Amino acid sequence: MDNSKLLGEEKIGKLLWKFSVPAIVGMVVSALYNVVDSIFVGNGVGEIGLAAVSIAFPIMILLMAFGVLIGVGASSLVSIRLGQKRIHDAEKILGNAYMLATIVMTALSMLMLVFLDPILISLGAEVNVLPYARDFTRIILLGSVFMHIGFGMNTIIRAQGDPKTAMMTMFISAGINVVLNPLFIFVFKMGISGSAWATVFAQAVSAIWVTLHFTGKKSFLNLRIANMIPDQQIIGQIIKNGLSPFLMQFAASIVAVLFNFSLLKYGGEMAIATMGIIQRVSMLLLMPLLGISQGMQPIIGFNYGAKKYDRVIEVLKMGIIAATCLSITGFAVIQLFDSRIINLFNQNPDLITMGAEGMKIVLGMLPILGFQLISTQYFQAVGKAKHAVFLGMSRQVILLIPLIIIMPNLFGLMGAWIATPLADLGAALITGIFLMKELRKLRLEHAND
Repeated sequence: MDNSKLLGEEKIGKLLWKFSVPAIVGMVVSALYNVVDSIFVGNGVGEIGLAAVSIAFPIMILLMAFGVLIGVGASSLVSIRLGQKRIHDAEKILGNAYMLATIVMTALSMLMLVFLDPILISLGAEVNVLPYARDFTRIILLGSVFMHIGFGMNTIIRAQGDPKTAMMTMFISAGINVVLNPLFIFVFKMGISGSAWATVFAQAVSAIWVTLHFTGKKSFLNLRIANMIPDQQIIGQIIKNGLSPFLMQFAASIVAVLFNFSLLKYGGEMAIATMGIIQRVSMLLLMPLLGISQGMQPIIGFNYGAKKYDRVIEVLKMGIIAATCLSITGFAVIQLFDSRIINLFNQNPDLITMGAEGMKIVLGMLPILGFQLISTQYFQAVGKAKHAVFLGMSRQVILLIPLIIIMPNLFGLMGAWIATPLADLGAALITGIFLMKELRKLRLEHAND
């Protein structure tokens, strides 16, 4: 029995475990790599290196947003087509996604390289930081096409029913990166350029690994040159389906900028440093939830395409329960060990006090975040892009951005802290309303089959 057939027949609990655990492990490894990478730059290059990487971060978020647009948009379509037993159409989506990632990332990178200095200066690169930021970003841009082939096409590997290979892709990339970073920085004395080259080299190996997988015999779907011919309808569907996670990534960069302005005004640089720690902690806590959402995506997409709506509902319920349990566990850890967690990043007593208070408030609605994230991913998985876009934007754009602007003016630094949990609560309520309507519709369709 092939992997794609298992999606429609194997027990849901076993299936969700099979797909989610590799995704969770891969996501956590990726998050831990980012933390370790910053440590290498901070120790090998110094504060100016960390500043340069921070300046380049919005550019990296933007590049990743386009990777998500193509990768996630294509993978959910592939899952649905496999459920409909339309293998040829799924392979056409794969080919068009590969072609689109290559063309879009090459064009975007070249455009940014032409205007690199003005872009970096507009992001806050001062005279002493600009050369470091330029060296780092130029190399990242030159290798960005590898990142999007490796990351974007890896989501399709998972969508076709092969989570272990998808996990290995992330292990390979993160492992090479962690090994090469200290080697290039400390041994070869390449400075911040060494960190960038280590990243690009790891991404290139990942891209080759993914390409060889889709052109080899082990892949259920095959990458064929004939399917890379641009198909306007397929490209439109990919963009439509990937728009929600793309906009969420894009909005995240805007939210970060607004937060920094408010925190600087009402809490100074220490407040910004505190939020940086909180964001790293929250990212580690969110990675398992994202792993569950990625694991359930191909299962839901396949069974929705096959009109097995009872299985779709069961996957959704189990995903929400699992994500909520993890969210509650993370919340308990934050509440019990707040000061100790902040102390891992910095030993300044004032920052520890501010960070412990801020973290408990900012992550105060963590127990319901799993429900909101999994439910939004459901609409993405079944191809209801408009619903997914709205729910994805409800938290960061519709609620959080206005709250960041309004609340600090009313309550100072405390207002900045409470903006996030208020947005989380509002987004969960909105998502709950959408999901109840959707479940009624699914149950009705299942009863009529």
